Amino acid sequence: MKIAKDTAVTLRYRLTDPQTGRQLDADTIAYLHGGYGNLFPKAEAALEGLESGASVAVDLAVEDAFGPRDESLVRTIAKSDFPPGVKVGGQLRGTDDQGNPQQVYNVVKINGQQVLLDGNHALAGRALRFAAKVEEVRAATGEEISHRHIHGAHGHRH
Repeated sequence: MKIAKDTAVTLRYRLTDPQTGRQLDADTIAYLHGGYGNLFPKAEAALEGLESGASVAVDLAVEDAFGPRDESLVRTIAKSDFPPGVKVGGQLRGTDDQGNPQQVYNVVKINGQQVLLDGNHALAGRALRFAAKVEEVRAATGEEISHRHIHGAHGHRH
């Protein structure tokens, strides 16, 4: 089966720095193909029409990957405002005035009683090379299409 709109695709992928070749991330992901926002659009376009066993590599400019860094998402907040056990590398989810979850912040640094948070994705502001091998392609279920993501193995579970 070829990758096309409304197919469930499982990839083994690797993200590297296109300048140095240094690996930044690698994993297996399953996503719903066809413009559902589950994969970088430029990478999704490169995968269109491929079958299981095929490989692809595509260079992504900053705008095609996680976007530019947004310095307004970097905040310093008093350590006393956080639950016990805050550690560098941890994550905290901010909430709005109604208590609804909003931005996820990474704990970047703890300096005395101050905690530096960054709401940017760790790879924001970086160009990337996306390389992937297609592991599986199948027709998506009606439920997966209506939910706009796949369920099961490397996908989302309810």
